[in-house]
Amino acid sequence: MSYKNLKRNASAAACAVLLLATLGPAHADEAQSLEALRQTTLGLIQALVQQGFLTQEKADQLVRQAQQKGNTPLAAVPEKADKKEVAPIRVPYVPEFLKKQITDQVREEVIAQAKAERWADANAIPEWVDRVKVEGDMRVGLQTEGYSSQNAASAAYLAANGQAINEMSDDRTRLRMRARLGVNAKVTQDLSTSLRLTTGSAADPLSTSQTLGASGTKTSFALDRAFMRYHDDEALPWLTATAGRMANPWFGTDLVWNDNLTLDGVQAQFDPAAKSDAVWRPFAGTGLFALQDIETSVSNKGKSKWMVGVQGGVEWVPDTNKRAKIGLGYYDYQNVSGVRNSFGTTTTNSTAPGFRQKGNTLFDIANDGGATSLYALANDYQILNLTAMLDLNLYDPVHVISTLDYVENIGFSQSKTLDRTGINVARQTTGYMARVAVGMPSMLLRGDWQASVAYRYLEADAVLDSMTDSDFHLGGTNNRGYVLGLQYGLGRNNWVSARWLSSNEVSGPPLTVNALQVYFNAKF
Repeated sequence: MSYKNLKRNASAAACAVLLLATLGPAHADEAQSLEALRQTTLGLIQALVQQGFLTQEKADQLVRQAQQKGNTPLAAVPEKADKKEVAPIRVPYVPEFLKKQITDQVREEVIAQAKAERWADANAIPEWVDRVKVEGDMRVGLQTEGYSSQNAASAAYLAANGQAINEMSDDRTRLRMRARLGVNAKVTQDLSTSLRLTTGSAADPLSTSQTLGASGTKTSFALDRAFMRYHDDEALPWLTATAGRMANPWFGTDLVWNDNLTLDGVQAQFDPAAKSDAVWRPFAGTGLFALQDIETSVSNKGKSKWMVGVQGGVEWVPDTNKRAKIGLGYYDYQNVSGVRNSFGTTTTNSTAPGFRQKGNTLFDIANDGGATSLYALANDYQILNLTAMLDLNLYDPVHVISTLDYVENIGFSQSKTLDRTGINVARQTTGYMARVAVGMPSMLLRGDWQASVAYRYLEADAVLDSMTDSDFHLGGTNNRGYVLGLQYGLGRNNWVSARWLSSNEVSGPPLTVNALQVYFNAKF
């Protein structure tokens, strides 16, 4: 029943009670009119009984109360009768005080709703604005790439590993730009959503930078992130569940994960001490991520590629000046290795990776007598990753932050690879990195600064080359070298940064790459 009808019937009930209560003894000349009024009132009460607004017991109670207040007895209200036998009911009068009472109550409820939803004030900001946050960042700068004259020709890499690498002999300088815009919305107290657009090429899922000077063509934006997140701060403060296209959820470094990597899937994060001030704060996470969807059929024997991950660790926070964190992760990549085609067919072409950088061991899965070539991963990948970080605020506000990262591909099997490829592939499954940074943890204010140095070593099959850093060695695995970094704050949320990256190959044809990146950065 509508709110309006409910108010009307409530008013009728109040009128009926009022009339019964106020009808007293009558003079002879008033008897006829009072009797008509009594019958009308009793009929009104009975109608309310029939419509379900009063019970029969309540109706009788109203009549008894009226009889006690008046001097003239009233007949009992008859039992509930069929609707067809009830005479038309007319209510001649509703007291003004009752009208005013109902009007005031409705007005109060409407005003309360208007204030809550902010539609009564033309100058008020809509309520939903408080639940939406817009953020973004941009950087513009210069990147210079220098190559050694001793680098092998492209044909040498192709012959050694089936890897087609662009000629790296002539130095290159280019202007680069990156822009990202994100919107985070709180749907309810526990559920939030996030969207982010970014520059970059759709063909490269890692880099979000755009090379300027494309003959005036427009820069495109792509949907970089789109996920929903559930976190109940009261009932389940230790659980955060995320689904969609999300940022990399694992504690780690760019030795394994590219900084711009996004993953498609579901992930649950467990932080038992999330709302406490405990010194030791354990954490754990697990997730299932889709890497490449493949529809298996008679003509396509490939299977969808997945990554299952689990990580656990602990954070140590004894006070505001010291913090340490260590995490051990295991990441199992399923159906990522190649399968050679039966002779003269292409039924397993989809086992080749949809995207790769360079470094992983490959083999030719085409089997048509050498007419074509199609390269796929030769090895299986089950990654064991140990990461440790120590942050000491020794010279407030200057921090000393040390990071160690170690990775091993425990899924490598020389016998399985030999059966798959016919090649006796050497074991190249280890990687490690050490980094020390001195300065402020982030660039927030004018005068903030940070200097860093890092050394990294990453063998060919230690990690998937499609997910690791895309700047060092210009992307991929099978590299070693160092990175020097410097950042300086120019103002609130804007700073300049510079990095020098110098790398060589671990094995195979010689490849030396030196790169300088200088950027002006701003965020909001």
